[in-house]
Amino acid sequence: MTARTDTVAAQSFVLEFSRAFEAPPALVFRMWSSPEHLCRWWGPKGFTSSCETHEFRKGGSYHLLIHGHLDNGMSGTFREIVENQRIVFTFAWDHDPDWQTLVTVTLKAEGDGTRLTFRQEPFLDVETRDSHLGGWGECLDRLADALAGRPVV
Repeated sequence: MTARTDTVAAQSFVLEFSRAFEAPPALVFRMWSSPEHLCRWWGPKGFTSSCETHEFRKGGSYHLLIHGHLDNGMSGTFREIVENQRIVFTFAWDHDPDWQTLVTVTLKAEGDGTRLTFRQEPFLDVETRDSHLGGWGECLDRLADALAGRPVV
């Protein structure tokens, strides 16, 4: 019985959600793989971003900055890349490099569009997990605007 409780508790520290985009998987993948495209939409609403490093290959590293009232940096390593299907990378804030999560982005064709599933784990607590949902949600809102050719704000 204890193992079941531990499993449920561990699962509660995972952030997972999906979003449909009106673009084919190859285009959505390119928006993640190309630093020129990535920096157009990366970060929450009202922020801009810059790619300091973006070695988009298995084992490659990245370092991104989001600019707002303060600059916040994040970095990690690409663990797995399956073209047009899956991107797995580590994620750590520059201000807290000892705490690292694993992000998995899965792309699947859905009609003429793409179903993107986003998963990030593990979080230290429920509050930290839930605080990331808003930021990632705004990033994906901005990705939708970039895919549609709308201004990204």
